[in-house]
Amino acid sequence: METKDIQKLIDFIAQSGLDEVNIETSELKLAIKRYSNVAPVAIQQAPAPVIQAPVSAPTPAAVAPVTQPAAPAEKPAAASASNLITIKSPMIGTFYRSAGPDKPFFVEVGDEVSSGKVVCIIEAMKLFNEIESEVSGKIVKILVDNASPVEFDQPLFLVEP
Repeated sequence: METKDIQKLIDFIAQSGLDEVNIETSELKLAIKRYSNVAPVAIQQAPAPVIQAPVSAPTPAAVAPVTQPAAPAEKPAAASASNLITIKSPMIGTFYRSAGPDKPFFVEVGDEVSSGKVVCIIEAMKLFNEIESEVSGKIVKILVDNASPVEFDQPLFLVEP
């Protein structure tokens, strides 16, 4: 069995509802198993070692470091930061401040937000999710750059109630 034949088989299985396939001949043993989003593939020829390759696995989202809300040089801001409320990311994805490149930002520093107002969009797996504020107040600081990857529970905005 040639590599392109194996790849065609993997593509076929990825599009079917099968979770596991085993093929064994005198010179080849092929086991394909799919686990949720990632499907490892083990290919072994008679004396050859096991080789693993993902089957139609989505690219994992890049992880950005958490931005610190207050730098050491901002002593007065750190003292008043205790009364600020943080709007956090409810999911992993890409953070966008507007609905499109030519559209205005949902919020700017100094804008008043109310509960339920859209403050940003997070794209996760090609779905654009509008993130609404759960608090009312004034945006004091935007902690993430536009089009940056974000983690679950990462602080996005600081709001003064």
